[in-house]
Amino acid sequence: MAGSELTNVKSPRVKAARRLAKRAFREQDRKFLAEGPQAVREALRLDGVTLELFATAEAELRHPELVTQAALQGVPVHRASGEVMAELSGTVTPQGLLAVCGLVHVPLEQALSGDPRLVAVLAHVRDPGNAGTVMRAADAAGADAVVLTDASVDPYNGKCVRASAGSLFHLPVAIGTPVAGAVRQLRERGLRVLAADGTGKHTLDDVDLSGPTAWIFGNEAWGLPEEVLAEADDVVRVPIYGQAESLNLATAAAVCLYSSARAQRVP
Repeated sequence: MAGSELTNVKSPRVKAARRLAKRAFREQDRKFLAEGPQAVREALRLDGVTLELFATAEAELRHPELVTQAALQGVPVHRASGEVMAELSGTVTPQGLLAVCGLVHVPLEQALSGDPRLVAVLAHVRDPGNAGTVMRAADAAGADAVVLTDASVDPYNGKCVRASAGSLFHLPVAIGTPVAGAVRQLRERGLRVLAADGTGKHTLDDVDLSGPTAWIFGNEAWGLPEEVLAEADDVVRVPIYGQAESLNLATAAAVCLYSSARAQRVP
């Protein structure tokens, strides 16, 4: 690893990375932070996305393949002290690896190119942990894209990036489109638009999910507003067979996405 260890938390290099914890600076610099070996590994698989890598001496020993891969790709690698890593990290217990990455989202038209059959749309989702977990579930279910509408959380929020467990780098992600515009483009691509909401008259057991489908998932506390429900082709709820009042957003999203994935794969 070239260069001496970074120990000054006020050094320009550390300050330039630390400012990416704030959304305004991420948007201004067009960069974000990806923390932990899983996120770094997936970022390195995309050409030109990883711009810098910070690693503690301990992390370098635990994950030499990632440090070597970064260096071979021409990514500047900086050894960081524990104090510097704690300053950069968004977690109580830093994992010792943190990458500065370029933004990876794409225009909605590009995200929906080809023949998408399963798309997750996050409308008014504000919790970054939930958003990242839905992204991970969508990736696992084989979805073709994730769309975060203009009223949703920034997918580059550190907690969202961590919760996605690398899936941010796997799926086309589109951001900032109003719900109505997203629904219009989804329909133009031949997808049926379903809103997942506890007020739905139909349950997952009642609807045919074998065709191309886009699921709209809403806010953690109050669900989807009436104007968004009105945009959907149907409103569908996850059936509750036990005594639980409801499912949280990420769990309900995983159930809906996997129900569609299974229906599309069963002859």
